Amino acid sequence: MLMIQGTASSAGKSLVVAGLCRLYARRGFSVAPFKSQNMALNSFATPDGGEIGRAQALQAEAAGVPPHVEMNPILLKPTGEKGSQVVVLGRPRGVYNVYEYYALKEELWPVVTGALDRLRERCEIVIAEGAGSPAEINIRRNDIANMEVALYARAPVLIVGDIERGGLFAALLGTMDLLAVRERKLVAGYLINKFRGDERLLEPGLELLRERTGRPVFGVLPYLADLHLDEEDSVGLAGRGRVPGADDLEVAVIRLPRMANYTDFLPLETTDGVAVRYVDRPSDLVSAHVVIIPGSKETLSDLEWLHQRGLGQAIKEYAARGGALLGICGGYQMLGETIRDGSRELPGLGLLPVTTWFEAEKRTVQVQGITAEGVWGIPGGLPVKGYEIHMGFSRLCGGRPLFLLGEDGGEAQPEGCVSEIGLVAGTYLHGCFDDDRFREQWVVRMRHLAGLPPKGTGATSYAERRQRDLDRVADLLEMRIGVDRLDGILGL
Repeated sequence: MLMIQGTASSAGKSLVVAGLCRLYARRGFSVAPFKSQNMALNSFATPDGGEIGRAQALQAEAAGVPPHVEMNPILLKPTGEKGSQVVVLGRPRGVYNVYEYYALKEELWPVVTGALDRLRERCEIVIAEGAGSPAEINIRRNDIANMEVALYARAPVLIVGDIERGGLFAALLGTMDLLAVRERKLVAGYLINKFRGDERLLEPGLELLRERTGRPVFGVLPYLADLHLDEEDSVGLAGRGRVPGADDLEVAVIRLPRMANYTDFLPLETTDGVAVRYVDRPSDLVSAHVVIIPGSKETLSDLEWLHQRGLGQAIKEYAARGGALLGICGGYQMLGETIRDGSRELPGLGLLPVTTWFEAEKRTVQVQGITAEGVWGIPGGLPVKGYEIHMGFSRLCGGRPLFLLGEDGGEAQPEGCVSEIGLVAGTYLHGCFDDDRFREQWVVRMRHLAGLPPKGTGATSYAERRQRDLDRVADLLEMRIGVDRLDGILGL
């Protein structure tokens, strides 16, 4: 087992783990990723109906194995400024503030070690990922995601630092200085991530790290441009989206404060002739050809935010002008007539004949089906697949279904809703744009509705592009670190 930790969140740990999983999988080893505790709003439904962080699902894909709840036994989904929904082995346990969660440590630690033990029994190699930094003084006593895991597994650790943020050498030296002696003994060395420029400029810093800590830098990883792989949370939205060209289909995704699963839009970002923008002002909708309201961990709070920002009224006016509008999961709920959560009820945007109510039971399931006939002018019967993660359930009072779900010859179940006019639609399906045929037909129809000229969407499928990007990361690690050095760290 090897563990990848970092000097901070978003230093590149997840991508390094994914690359290592791919590197060893294509060398013929059975590999699995592991992250004991993950805080993220981007999540994924496993084949057996559990919920894990989206990054661990990507890492499992890189390893060529189905995602499983043991790869991420504890998932924290923030519900506000001070609380999170705690998901244990794929199922929600409840909402806790930080002190209530810390009180669960003795109960949750055996869950973590049990999941890790089972993975190590089944796989030749486990590549584990830390969370944030192992040197956060304020939370170290209750940390079950970093050095406690490495100590339990007696696993060597590589610490990743992001040089784009500045202060890299201070961060690496400070991290080592704040670790306990027994923890430092597990650190094999460092990886420097996202470097641009002449590596010779780094040599004084690399030498200082060797002198001060006795640990080498195993590799300097250059910045990889044009990677479109899943991020853990909204910090990954920085710099995303692009300015639309003259003939681009402009897709405006509302950047909700508690947006969940914005990975839904990665396939659109990689489609030729489509410009995705993440927006938070009413004026941003003026030029949009399509507006999408994404998923949300806190639907009612984000709906209130829409109204406070003036976006609720702007979305209604946009729809009244004949604009195409799509809601996914929480966004679907917001487009309806009302949303009920216990004794609390709020009016929705009133653009779909749908009523939603929340229940304690969470639905996490992978689904597949076909497009319904005549929606947006898209041919009926196109295959679609995706996954649902939601606690709300919606009842239709009119309109038409967007999809028909079912498999193995079972009776098709209507899913989603399309307005009578046909330009406003909602669905619970995350990942529906992953399918090339549906996405291409959707883009063709949206371009037609927007009065844009026809345009090819590109020859490379989204799935093929993901595999190519994962191979790019694995190739980089193989070239910059070397399999001999990696094998040495792993004890192979």
